[in-house]
Amino acid sequence: MNMLKQKGFTLVELLIVIAILVVLAVGVVLVLNPAELLRQSRDSTRLSDLAAIQSALALWTQDVTTYVPADWVYTTTTCTYGTTFPAGLPASCGTNNTYKVDGTGWISVNFGKISIGSPLSHLPKDPVNGTCGTDTCLYAYKSTAVGTYEINTNLESIKYSPQEGNDGGSTDLWYEIGTNLSL
Repeated sequence: MNMLKQKGFTLVELLIVIAILVVLAVGVVLVLNPAELLRQSRDSTRLSDLAAIQSALALWTQDVTTYVPADWVYTTTTCTYGTTFPAGLPASCGTNNTYKVDGTGWISVNFGKISIGSPLSHLPKDPVNGTCGTDTCLYAYKSTAVGTYEINTNLESIKYSPQEGNDGGSTDLWYEIGTNLSL
């Protein structure tokens, strides 16, 4: 008798392989959590932006002695908060969605007056610059004198948000850097 050897997989074997692949794919998605990775990426950008601004302000204070104080200014495109600004921020309504470094941007400092030129080509903008989840993501700036300032942002990732309570600032709800964290 001539027995034919059949090559291939049975339906049951294929279903088992597909089930294993689905379980592995779900496991990978749960472990990697792409939404959290995006939040971490945006927070990393925020921390980098604030560090660049802080460095530029340090250079500026070394070269420039004239100064115009700035009340809180936010980078949102519209002022929709009224008297209930995001938790921990003052309820004034100064917004500026201009990113120029000539003193007309959201930081009213003319970085072009630095003797070596402006270290920034433009002022940074929050990666979301609006509502992110249940919070508001924006940059905020206030200063009272030459070299006295505070810059704030909201961190949204599980990895970086604990820094908001450990930055030495006056609120645990925002990440604050600057020379006077009680503004």
